[in-house]
Amino acid sequence: MATNAPSNRTRVKRLPARGIYDRSEIDAILDEGFVCHVGFVVDGQPFVIPTGYARDGDRVLIHGSAASRMLRTLENGVDVCVTVTLTDALVLARSAFHHSVNYRSVVILGKAAPINDREDKIDALRILTNHFIPSRWDDCRPPNEVELKATTAMEIPLTEASAKVRTGPPGDEDEDYALPYWAGLLPIPPTTQTPIPDPRLTPGIDIPDYVKGYRRGK
Repeated sequence: MATNAPSNRTRVKRLPARGIYDRSEIDAILDEGFVCHVGFVVDGQPFVIPTGYARDGDRVLIHGSAASRMLRTLENGVDVCVTVTLTDALVLARSAFHHSVNYRSVVILGKAAPINDREDKIDALRILTNHFIPSRWDDCRPPNEVELKATTAMEIPLTEASAKVRTGPPGDEDEDYALPYWAGLLPIPPTTQTPIPDPRLTPGIDIPDYVKGYRRGK
């Protein structure tokens, strides 16, 4: 995937060395995350709403209730800012000032467009479902017509996007390295635990292999 030419809006200005514009790295961050935050303005009031998402090629998909204020606002073509952040480690420095977090983040700017065609909407919902756990769409009931009508699906192009990443150990002042304080990284790995069956699960239905073998991260 080619490197994006950053726009004036997406070029990283604070600590620019952390800026990444390569689409393969942007895509990798988006593919690992589950929740994005969608920022928009209504009548001068800014809102930032968390919602599930999935990347599909050169676009990010979101969905929700057709009655959602966020989605009804986005349908009007307002500017949006979508962010995704993954936390990899706590960075413990010798000084309080230099404590930090190792993270990978993406910022997307643009406008969202509704997906109105019935088959295209179903395909978007399939992609969203399988992003959360692969193979799930084929192992559950698909949405019926009432549910499709009650759901809005939208796409946001990845034409204006950039990533920002922090890695590595703390960066203390030279004179602080001799201080008697522990310093280093506390990794926060993306782990899963034992699946918990629904209390109303029909007896005899085993946990699917794609659930038992699921691992976060790509």
